[in-house]
Parts: sequence; C-alpha cells; structure tokens
Amino acid sequence: MQRTKQLLVAICTLFFITELSAQQIELPIDTTVVTNHKTTIMGKAVSYSATTGTQPVWDENGNPIASLFYTYYQRTDVGSNESRPLIMSFNGGPGSASVWMHVAYTGPRTLKIDEEGYPVQPYGVQDNPFSILDVADIVFVNPANTGYSRTIPMMGKEVDKSKFFGINADIEYLAGWLNTFVTRNNRWRSPKYIIGESYGGTRVMGLAKELQGAQWMYLNGVIMVSPADYLVFNSDVPVESALNLPYYTATAWHHKVLPAALQSKDLLEVLPEAEAFAIDELMPALAKGGFISDAEKDAIATKMSYYSGLSKKTILDLNLDVPTSYFWKELLRDKSGYTVGRLDSRYLGLDKTIAGERPDYNSEIQSWLHSFTPAINYYIREHLNFKTDIKYNMFGPVRPWDNRNNNVRDELRQAMAENPYLNVLVQSGYYDGATTYFNAKYTMWQVDPSGRMKDRFEFKGYRSGHMMYLRRQDLEAANNDLRAFILKTTNKGKSAKY
Repeated sequence: MQRTKQLLVAICTLFFITELSAQQIELPIDTTVVTNHKTTIMGKAVSYSATTGTQPVWDENGNPIASLFYTYYQRTDVGSNESRPLIMSFNGGPGSASVWMHVAYTGPRTLKIDEEGYPVQPYGVQDNPFSILDVADIVFVNPANTGYSRTIPMMGKEVDKSKFFGINADIEYLAGWLNTFVTRNNRWRSPKYIIGESYGGTRVMGLAKELQGAQWMYLNGVIMVSPADYLVFNSDVPVESALNLPYYTATAWHHKVLPAALQSKDLLEVLPEAEAFAIDELMPALAKGGFISDAEKDAIATKMSYYSGLSKKTILDLNLDVPTSYFWKELLRDKSGYTVGRLDSRYLGLDKTIAGERPDYNSEIQSWLHSFTPAINYYIREHLNFKTDIKYNMFGPVRPWDNRNNNVRDELRQAMAENPYLNVLVQSGYYDGATTYFNAKYTMWQVDPSGRMKDRFEFKGYRSGHMMYLRRQDLEAANNDLRAFILKTTNKGKSAKY
C-alpha cells in the first residue's frame, strides 16, 4: 500500500514538472535578427546586412491581428540609402511563402541546383552572382499563414479570415504593413518597386493603387513575374482557350514533336506565327461554338495540330478546346508515355497508367519542393540566425480565398495614370503551362485600353517555365533585365509630369 502511494506521488510530481517545463509554440509578434555578409555580384564585391524578423499587422484599434515574417537585405557599403531603390517582393499562391524568388532569383543567395534547375544533394545555398542587390535593397514579405507568418490567434473561430484571405483584403492589409516597414526603416525617399510572382501578379497590380490611394506611397515600378490573371482564367472559352495555344507550340517545340517545318526554326521564329493564329483565327473560330461550319472546324483543327503537336483527331474530339491538363497528359503519350509539367513543361512525370485525361501529379512542383524546402529551413536558421519552432509553410492555409470584386487591372491603370513615374515590367517563361506567357501579354495589353501608356510597359520572355530563374542562363538574363528596368526608371532629376 505504501509503495502504491509512493508511486502515485512520483507520477503526480513528474506530471507537474512536465507541465511546468512544457512550452507552447508562440508566434514572435515583433522581433528582428541582424547578420552581416559579403558576396560578389556581377564580378564586384558587395557587403550587405540581412534583417530577418516579424512585424505586426494591426486592426483599426491598434491591436495586432497578424505577424508577418520578412527578410530584408540592405547593401552596407554604399553610404546613404536615400536614392537607393527598394524592392518589395511577394510570391503568390495565394498561400505561397516568399521563398521561391528569395533563394532562387533576386536574393544574394541561391539554391544549389544543376544548370537546368533540377535538385542536387547535398541540399543548400550558394552565392548568387547575378542578384540585383548591387543596385537595389530587397525585402521579401510572407503574407499571413505563409513562411513563419501567422494570424493572431494562429487558429480557431477568433481568426477573422475576411481581413486576410481574399483579393482585396490581401491588398489592403499588405499595403498598411508596407507603410510601417518603410517608415521603420527610413525608406520614404527611396525609389520603390513591388514585384510579385504568379498570384503575386494580381497582388501587385492592386497594391500599386492601394499604396497610392490609402498609404500615399508612389512607386517607380511594378514587376510581374509569370503573373496569374483571374480575369483571363474566368473568361469565356474563346479567350482563355485560344491564349493557351502559343504555350502548346513552345512546349511541343521543346520536346521536338512539331512538324519539321516548324521544328527546324528557332523558338522565337515559331512563336509569332502561333500567336497570330491564336488571335486572328482560333479565337474567332471558338467564338462560334457549335455553330461553326464543318469545313472551318476541320481547317482550324488542322492548323491547331500543326502548332501544338497534338493529333487532329484529338483536337476535333475536344471541339477545338484543348484543356491544359489534357495537353500535359497527351503530348508525349505515344512518343514516350511521360507527362509534361504544369508550371514548367520541360519537366517529365511518370504516371501509374499511360491512359487517362490528366497527370497524376505535377512533376515540376515535386522537384522544386525537393530543393527549396530543406534549403530555406537551413538557410534561415543557420545563415540568418532566425530560430523558431513554428513550421515554415511553403504553402499555408488561406482557403477559401475571396475572388470577388477583382478590379486589379483597372487599379493598375489608374495608378499609372496618376503617377507618370510608374512603369511595368512583365517576365514570363515560354514553357509555363499554369500562367502562360501569352496570357501575360494579353493582361498587359488589357490594362490600358487607350494605348496611351503602352510605352511604359515592357515584356521579357525566357526559355524556361514559371520559375524561369531556375535555369542558370535565365537566372542571369532575368536579373539583368530587372537591373536594366530599375536603372531606367529611377528618374533621377526628371519631373513627374506629362
């Protein structure tokens, strides 16, 4: 009996000690860690500081409702930063961390991957000799529930999702957060740019106007990398479907399945032909729907086959409307049985069966997660010295996402009209099957129907996919295009007037 009592006392004591020592994972609401580094960019030595930390999002009463994780790179060997550009960088999703461009595109460190972007072990990072940090400082921002960013509280019914998870809510709270960041870091005099990849394209189009209208912050540039435009995705078949055709041409050319007359030409000779066919012939044909004549339908299918690498019969069976998911499954079905990737169609996938209407998985994203996830966790903890037990969300819980009242195209147009300094750069990979390069061109064309500001838009294409910078040749080219755009649009000494 005595031993039983002693055992119970011991168990209770152990439980009490465990309760005292147990720690709940807590979100650091407002904190910074600063480290200093040196690198070489474009052959020249660059010294810089890296500030990693969290900064609150406040509600209308000044209470913190979220804490956003960010990484801020500032060159430290150039003196005053008053004329030095500041780049505010976002990825997309919605729900994606700002990891992809951070450790693979514009930042001072980039992934250890092969020349075409495929994973290699051991995982890690290396110097990025093409980073734009030589000409601009950069802050990588993780929206709520991405990276180490979280709402407050982190979960439960108390979270007001309407303040974060929708096109307009996202734009509004991020604009306020950027105001605080710029103020805290004394960057109001700096020329400012916002860059967004994928859904980030939608985000930065809206942010341009929100920053001007609600935060009185005027930009020099908006940069859209492989932009996602929901107004295209939600349009009728003639627009959405026809805009995919030039991407099909590019992918078929890469995999060498186009007719010899096209395959023998360079890609940039072939694409203008496909673009003209898509706009001038395919789009009007699709507009006729089931009332198209048999003769015209047959003629269009013949040309689609010529420019896509798909069989004429397949195209006719689909009534000229070829879904991208079917294309990824079908293109190499008879040649090798592999599928092609969604975000980068250079990547190949292996399905359970060759039969089927869509791939079992996205081969490119699995390859990318293979490289990025260990690298970002290692880099932030061991290089930037930011430590937390919170999980780094490559993709975070942000659904459902409110896509209503999407006016971002017109908001960008209005911001440009109000601000003569504001210019736009669009960057896309020809093999991106999710946000195709021709969709991006179409979005650019639609922002300003008057055409009076078209000299302030610039498009650059690359021979890779959604994350074109993973291919080393395009990493160099795309950063150089960014660098040239920034230097061209800082407008030193030039008045902002028409």
